[in-house]
Amino acid sequence: MSKHSYEITICSDSVGETAEAVVRATIRQFDAHQVRTKRIGHIKNEDEIRAIMEEVARTGGFVAYTLVQPELREMMKEEAIRLGVRAVDIMGPMMQAFIDTFNDSPKRQPGLLHQLDEDYFRRVEAIEFAVKCDDGRDTSALLKADILLVGISRTSKTPLSIFLAHKGLKVSNLPLVPEVKVPKELFLVPGERIFGLTMDPEHLLKIRTERLRTVGLPYGAKYATLERISEELDYAHGLMKQVGCLIINVTDKAIEETAGIIMSHIK
Repeated sequence: MSKHSYEITICSDSVGETAEAVVRATIRQFDAHQVRTKRIGHIKNEDEIRAIMEEVARTGGFVAYTLVQPELREMMKEEAIRLGVRAVDIMGPMMQAFIDTFNDSPKRQPGLLHQLDEDYFRRVEAIEFAVKCDDGRDTSALLKADILLVGISRTSKTPLSIFLAHKGLKVSNLPLVPEVKVPKELFLVPGERIFGLTMDPEHLLKIRTERLRTVGLPYGAKYATLERISEELDYAHGLMKQVGCLIINVTDKAIEETAGIIMSHIK
């Protein structure tokens, strides 16, 4: 792809999370760092679609949409043809396949996936738990966690915790630092609930160096040296083997991929 910036517009008559998840999964299959996404949710009428499509026609890119109301889907198709804008219907073909195969009719209610049901409240509780227990803040909660993530700094513990929390899992994460004694609770958590995150030293060096630059710290600090990183990794690996947990190398792995490994393991 060229260096030009591209945008994918995500449209939905609900929040648009389903379409965005598909779009982001697609982007990861390409070297597409210059592609941005723009999500527009809660679309109610045809005028909104017309305005959105005219904007996309001016700025370029394409549209991905999940619209359950047939009249809105039809308007999207008409505007796409009129303006020469590519529009991808993510939910429509699946709904039509369901209708044709099972001879059933859809409810046509936007947002059914996000209704305030028992699963929703479980996810909210799990997210609150993950925030409260992030970075070893509440060691007393380690025994209450469904999953405990351990690893040295910048191995994706926090984003992975939040992602798993959105799946309804209570996750705590604990940073491993050679100079800091780990809490006794760590050794009371069953090994099958603990997951050790590791990373190739050279890759971690790049991440930590960028982190120093972002926060304005001087280049060459001990935190971002191969010697220090190797020391921390050796310490962490020894501790992970001691507690008997699954060790996952997250180098070049997407958060979703690591989460999938963990969820398959706990099931």
